Amino acid sequence: MRLILRFFGILFSAGAVLFCVGAVVAGYFYWKYSQDLPDHAALANYEPPVMTRVHAADGSLLAEYARERRLYLPIQAMPKIVVAAFLSAEDKNFYKHGGIDPEGIVRAALTNAKSGKRQGASTITQQVAKNFLLSSEQTFDRKIREALVALRIEAAYSKDKILELYLNEIFLGTIVPGRNLHGVAAAALDYFGKSVHELTINEAAYLAALPKGPNNYHPYRKTQAALDRRNEIIRLMRENGYITREEEENAKKQPLGVNPRVAFANASNANYFTEEVRREISERYGEKKLYEGGLSVRTTLDPKMQGWARKALVDGLVRYDQARGWHGPVTHVDLGGRDWGQAASEVPALGDVAPWRLAVVLGSGAGGIQVGLQPRREASGQFSKDRDTGVITPDGMRWAGRPNLRPGDMVYVEPMEGGRNQFRLRQRPEVSGAIVAMDPNTGRVHAMVGGFSYDESEFNRATQAMRQPGSSFKPIVYSAALDNGYTPSSIVLDTPITIEAGPGQEAWTPSNYDGKSGGPHTLRYGIEHSKNLMTVRLAKDVGMPLIAEYARRFGVYDDMLPVLPMSLGAGETTVMRMVTAYSMLANGGRRIRPTLIDRIQDRVGETIYRHDNRKCIGCDAEKWSGQDEPKLVDDSEQVLDPLTAYQMVSIMEGVVQRGTATILKQIGKPLAGKTGTTNDAKDAWFVGFSPDLAVGIYIGFDKPRSLGDRATGGGLSAPIALDFLKQALKDKPPTPFRVPPGIKLIRVNLGSGTRAGSGEGAGTILEAFKPGTAPPDAYVPPANSAPAAAAAPDADAAAQAGGVY
Repeated sequence: MRLILRFFGILFSAGAVLFCVGAVVAGYFYWKYSQDLPDHAALANYEPPVMTRVHAADGSLLAEYARERRLYLPIQAMPKIVVAAFLSAEDKNFYKHGGIDPEGIVRAALTNAKSGKRQGASTITQQVAKNFLLSSEQTFDRKIREALVALRIEAAYSKDKILELYLNEIFLGTIVPGRNLHGVAAAALDYFGKSVHELTINEAAYLAALPKGPNNYHPYRKTQAALDRRNEIIRLMRENGYITREEEENAKKQPLGVNPRVAFANASNANYFTEEVRREISERYGEKKLYEGGLSVRTTLDPKMQGWARKALVDGLVRYDQARGWHGPVTHVDLGGRDWGQAASEVPALGDVAPWRLAVVLGSGAGGIQVGLQPRREASGQFSKDRDTGVITPDGMRWAGRPNLRPGDMVYVEPMEGGRNQFRLRQRPEVSGAIVAMDPNTGRVHAMVGGFSYDESEFNRATQAMRQPGSSFKPIVYSAALDNGYTPSSIVLDTPITIEAGPGQEAWTPSNYDGKSGGPHTLRYGIEHSKNLMTVRLAKDVGMPLIAEYARRFGVYDDMLPVLPMSLGAGETTVMRMVTAYSMLANGGRRIRPTLIDRIQDRVGETIYRHDNRKCIGCDAEKWSGQDEPKLVDDSEQVLDPLTAYQMVSIMEGVVQRGTATILKQIGKPLAGKTGTTNDAKDAWFVGFSPDLAVGIYIGFDKPRSLGDRATGGGLSAPIALDFLKQALKDKPPTPFRVPPGIKLIRVNLGSGTRAGSGEGAGTILEAFKPGTAPPDAYVPPANSAPAAAAAPDADAAAQAGGVY
């Protein structure tokens, strides 16, 4: 008995010693590896990089900006089927263990011993520790540190918080080149084109397969491996009690069903717009906030209006370009002994010119030119093996004369309406241009197109191209005159004038577009028919320093040189600035700030920017108690007398009714505007507006050269405005421009500007006059070409009516 007791005593003592030694060793290792462990408390305030999303005014998605594409989703909003799939695939005992799973370690060891395949035993908590706080190096030291950090995380955070971090951080591959997906919400959108809440069992199981290595289960390159791993996870989901056997069998029968979301519905139409938004956000908040801040940006873009604007501009550019003939094919490819589809797919095609398609010429026949369409790119990124052919009909290439096309030439074609496999020949226009559509009352930009194709050129001609506005600047000159004593009936001479320059400089002799002069005319006539000589005389009398100040007020130029040629639009400005200036005329002379952004919210939904800064008096009342209704107070600066603004609008309505933009009369709605053509016809403009919509168009070559001897803003840009406004105003009532209090509408003779007699009907209009002014009762023609004053009923009226200049 004594020997037995001694034996157990020795065993106990040895055990105690071993325990103590083990404890000391464990304590030492714990102390060693606990040194410099990352602070797990940082997870409490962790804000993962989240992508910024840009929306149109109707809420549709326009663009996303991110280095890591992630949409953060709280665990409470995470679908149960997704949680079940990831727990089954990665850590079925997650809600049971304390950060390290002994059962999982044993299971992994046995599996590795049996099959020879390496299976990990890291828990979700350990993966959180590795992904957030440690490196991914495969060393023994790192694994120990990972386990220690996991234990600390488990002690500090709830299981749901740990799972939330994991499901939003985990890397799930790249299905569309350049878009690294982090978190299940972003992955669901890119892999399946749907919200995470819409995922089926088989789709959730496939996403749960990806953390082991996205490239190992790529849906196109490793399809069978992906199916096998997905089905294994579906089986595990059933074994763990998340789904029934019937659901398991049905889910396994489904294909992978990957359907990448490669583009947004309005993206190709709005590339110039969204790039301008991206640039503005970057300048305002910095690159880090843009790509990682999770901003929600609501823009002012109207997708329908944007589509109409783009089509109108492209049609106008193509119309001009085709009238100048065929330039030749895009390029030539060798078809000798090759699949023509493969040859065609090697040529880069513009991706934003639909419905145009790039095609290769295969031959010719009596029915036209045989072409093979460039194969479409499939979701996998590879070109389709399908081959589609068609014919460019004689009608479809009549505009090009007899283009010398040979097999292997690459050309653009467009399907003909109603013609099966029949196409029109197209070519990229050499000319370019821009269009901007804006709400004149708020400055909200509804549409903006900066060129023919963003894929071809990212240069935004609406905001970056500095071009001479030509005669479209004249309303600024005439506004300054109307604001300083002139009336629409004031007489100005349309006769030759020479401006003497300084010593050693040549005198300047301006001329009208047609090279003719027409004697004395009303101020209204000078705008309606765009008379340069009248404008220069008017500017000389008003004074260029004053006109330069008005140009600054309207935002056309920041610091205009006060010389007379500038009165004819010789300075350089942008389409955006011109549309903004005209909007201030349309809205009664109030300053507006053009904007592409309505509001910006941060990642938690707080509004950090809002364009509309009007104050609402009474909007914060909890309930109605008989008080006055709420009022929006607009304290924006008045840059022009409202009465002057209306006079200018009325005169510019005449441009559409009788002047250089009569093509717009057919719209049948109240419209005002002005055309513009620069020297040598290098730029062609139209800027105009209805009471609720302003639009500006310019056409010109990027390297300025003449558009042609007969090119004008009325002939090139106004038809584009017509195409756009027909659509944009189609369902709008014919609302007249608002007449401000104080304006007197007096019927006058259109030619002379004098008060119309009681018997006069034809040739008269209602003219707008300010208080204290009136049209003259009679007109005395000048004698011997000497300046003559227009008669008026009294001295004050004569002074206000203005003399001859």
